[in-house]
Amino acid sequence: MLKELRKFDNLGTPNYFYQLLNAVVDSNDTNWKTKDLQQLFFNKVVDGRSVFDGCLFLAFKINLLLLNNEKVEVNSRIVNSLNSQKQFSDKFNEFLFHYLIDDDVVYEIFRSEHLSYDIIFKSTQINNSAFGFKHSSFKQLLIDFEIILNHPTPEINSYILNQRYKKLFDKTILPEIKKRKIGIDEFNKQMQQQQIYGEEAEKFVVSYENKRLNERKKIDWLAEYIVNAGYDLLSYDDESDEEYNRFIEVKSFDGEIPYFFWSRNEYQVARLKKDEYWLYLVNRSRISDNDYAPIMIQNPYVNILNNDKWNKQIDKYRIEYII
Repeated sequence: MLKELRKFDNLGTPNYFYQLLNAVVDSNDTNWKTKDLQQLFFNKVVDGRSVFDGCLFLAFKINLLLLNNEKVEVNSRIVNSLNSQKQFSDKFNEFLFHYLIDDDVVYEIFRSEHLSYDIIFKSTQINNSAFGFKHSSFKQLLIDFEIILNHPTPEINSYILNQRYKKLFDKTILPEIKKRKIGIDEFNKQMQQQQIYGEEAEKFVVSYENKRLNERKKIDWLAEYIVNAGYDLLSYDDESDEEYNRFIEVKSFDGEIPYFFWSRNEYQVARLKKDEYWLYLVNRSRISDNDYAPIMIQNPYVNILNNDKWNKQIDKYRIEYII
């Protein structure tokens, strides 16, 4: 569907669709045809727009409108949501997301490389470059229906996912994003043993955290769908805590002496998060032992980088030509 939507300039706003559907419902005795609906907004301006070229196409695509022997009808599943524009917007977004599940293009936009987690605003962040020019009308639709919001920091050229629709996003789009975290071109990299070790260790820590918190909190395995957050899991210090306050980076090692590789992004996030950042070191040779607990280090930026008991070695250099 998104490929087809690229040819349209305007896909509609909540106000437009709210007026459109109510017009059809309020005059139920009228045999509405598609051309009648096109004329309904002729020479009208809605939300500063006078061109509505893609609106009806979208309404039929996601089944807001149905054709019954050439008569246009409003889907009965949305009629009860026309009491208010806000209620309608929530229902519209539900229709939209469920239709997009089977659209491959949406996963080109919302692929892992375009997503990050904003540690300040505690929201999924979507890079503006994910949409490009060709999907600008779809981006505007998401903005108009408040699925995505402008980042609160103007200097950041990104959007954040509206918390109001996080559950809907997690239920519909997110599962497929997780499956596609590493694309076809990177399939061989995915199969490398180190990748497998890392995922096994993360899965172990998810289970460990669930037990530690008596199965009363939901652990967010962020690394399943975001690759550059600087940590792998969102957890809690205590089961009574209401918000995530334990940001966990998981590292897998083998042998008696713990070791790990730390990226610049990871230790920079550790520096910012301070005591909320934890490093869990999982020994692969003991991961199957009963009651095994990983090594847990709080605020590793201080407790490792400034600790002489840990040997720090530079593994890579950035080499840049000087002009």
